[in-house]
Amino acid sequence: MKRKTRVGLVGCGRWGAYCLRDLNQLDCEVVVVAVSDQTLERAKSGGAAKIVSSADELGQVDGIVVATPTSTHADVVESLLDLNIPIFVEKPITADAARARSIAAAAPDRVFVMDKWRYHHGIEALRDLATSQELGPVLGLRLTRMQWTTPHTDVDDVWILAPHDLSICLEILGVIPKPKAAAGELIDGQATSLTAVMGDKPWCVIETSGRHPRYRREVRLHCRDGIAVLDDGYAESLQIYRSSSVRTTQEPEPELRELSGEFPLLRELRAFVEHLQGGPPPRSSVAEGAMIVSVLAELRQLAGLEPAALAR
Repeated sequence: MKRKTRVGLVGCGRWGAYCLRDLNQLDCEVVVVAVSDQTLERAKSGGAAKIVSSADELGQVDGIVVATPTSTHADVVESLLDLNIPIFVEKPITADAARARSIAAAAPDRVFVMDKWRYHHGIEALRDLATSQELGPVLGLRLTRMQWTTPHTDVDDVWILAPHDLSICLEILGVIPKPKAAAGELIDGQATSLTAVMGDKPWCVIETSGRHPRYRREVRLHCRDGIAVLDDGYAESLQIYRSSSVRTTQEPEPELRELSGEFPLLRELRAFVEHLQGGPPPRSSVAEGAMIVSVLAELRQLAGLEPAALAR
């Protein structure tokens, strides 16, 4: 009988519990590192094959998923590098640009970042529209993410929300345009929002906030002959509005393209498991993850949310 893929899961908090659920669905044998009573209970109820109290006790595993708080990512990943196996770490890889680049240099082919939006069917559909130029050449991309705070307390809202938008930009455009300008909010010393303008041809505008009373998620691709809109992360279809003229006053009827409802987390974990079984590497590489951290640090500096030294 074929041996199950054995995956170590470091962290079983709110998001780690979802990772455990999906790894089990992918028929993996999951060894969970749980360091608190709460995470221990989640690991037990979630069906962990084995529960240990530290990464040193993982034993022989084929790969490791890191789902600990952002502020611990760098320490955890660096402690695992000597195992010489693939590591899939939640985004952002760290909130420190220099450490992100250090990890990328140390393990360029073994560390990958869990940018789940790159596995969203709607984002992939927008990417395909941009690549095929079905709506003409791409002009730009506008990303909006609004909500009231986040459940994370170790880093601020911008470090949690904005990496998603940068990874979406990378997936759709194939690049992250150069930062041009940014503005943000600091409340009690914590960054709560960021509005950023990047590039020219194509451009990208990001507006993200953890200080908005209503949830809103929109991804809008602007092309010469129309626009395409994903108006929610759980949208069942992509909306396409074709228009080759700005002189008409008649709003075009949307063309709806149905989207699969399969969750991005399951899809990205499947890609990682298949990589452990000999398949291609998942998105994003550690180099891309480090680039996202560096770009975000630069945007935070432009917005007055960070000292200049942190963007270097």
